[in-house]
Amino acid sequence: MHIKKEIFGHCPKGEKVFLYTLVNPNGIIVKITNYGAIVTAVEMADKNGKKENVVLGFNTLEEYLSTEYLANYPYFGAVCGRYCNRIAGGNLTVDGLNYPLFINNGPNHLHGGQTGFDKMVWSPKTIEMPDFVGVELKYRSVHLEENYPGNLDVSILYKLTHKNELQIEYKAVADRKTVINLTNHTYFNLNGGKENIFNHQLHINSRKRTVNDSNLIPTGEIADITGTSFDFSSVKSVGQDIGTLPDGYDLNYVLDHPDNKMVFAGKLSEKETGRSVAVYTNEPGIQLYTGYYIPALGGRFGRYSGLALETQHYPDSPNHPEFPSTELRPGERYQSKTTYLFESSKG
Repeated sequence: MHIKKEIFGHCPKGEKVFLYTLVNPNGIIVKITNYGAIVTAVEMADKNGKKENVVLGFNTLEEYLSTEYLANYPYFGAVCGRYCNRIAGGNLTVDGLNYPLFINNGPNHLHGGQTGFDKMVWSPKTIEMPDFVGVELKYRSVHLEENYPGNLDVSILYKLTHKNELQIEYKAVADRKTVINLTNHTYFNLNGGKENIFNHQLHINSRKRTVNDSNLIPTGEIADITGTSFDFSSVKSVGQDIGTLPDGYDLNYVLDHPDNKMVFAGKLSEKETGRSVAVYTNEPGIQLYTGYYIPALGGRFGRYSGLALETQHYPDSPNHPEFPSTELRPGERYQSKTTYLFESSKG
């Protein structure tokens, strides 16, 4: 196990940004930057031993800061917060006080607003242990940043283990009641980006979803999806039913979530390469987004070039008291954990 630190670039205000390369004994390589807590690359071998990057990202900080990328912003590999996913109309009320949030997705607030956690420079610390290497990233989101109430101290620990797991541990505390919902927005393409994700095989361990309105805001209904286009409870190709949906998949699946325990959420695999990634989480939901709006940048990426499996609480939970709560009170600790397990079959 080892970890390498190097300069990744500088932000417009002069902040120095680093890139951390985590390597385990099996040859899995994960690259993480403290700008946006972004996973920039995951390199793994296929069934024949050929190593490729299996997530969407860039090799330079300048590309993440470019006008072209930010104008069509897909959140490659970033941590989204203070509240990931959507809040209807930017309408947030905490303890009877209204905190209007920035509208950046049609009529709604998305992924923390105009300048969310995905664009912040986090304070980094490397960790080396016998069975994992990691990077701990810390950030203080001050009271009324993006108009969220309360000072919020957040830490994210990325750990690459000797078992080929990328573990993500989120923790946070606040000095007044607020809301929090964090996720990582990595897009996977297990064929190394040579084709779109239609031929990937997907299993999601759920038969229920939160039903959305036309603006992708939950209505409050939890629907059984058995036998519908949304059903991945049995393994099927991503492309099998995607043509029945105008913009592909972008929805929250409800997971069986007993007592905040880690559960198997799903698995993405690709037959030609033999690669797979399984997802485990203690979150009550997982968002499947098949990348309809991913922009084509310099002849790369584009529509359906990657697939995100975002572990999370449900979208718009602050406006749905029947959903699992996303409130965080003083004296409480927010804790969330997600594990991505990477595997390759033998050729």
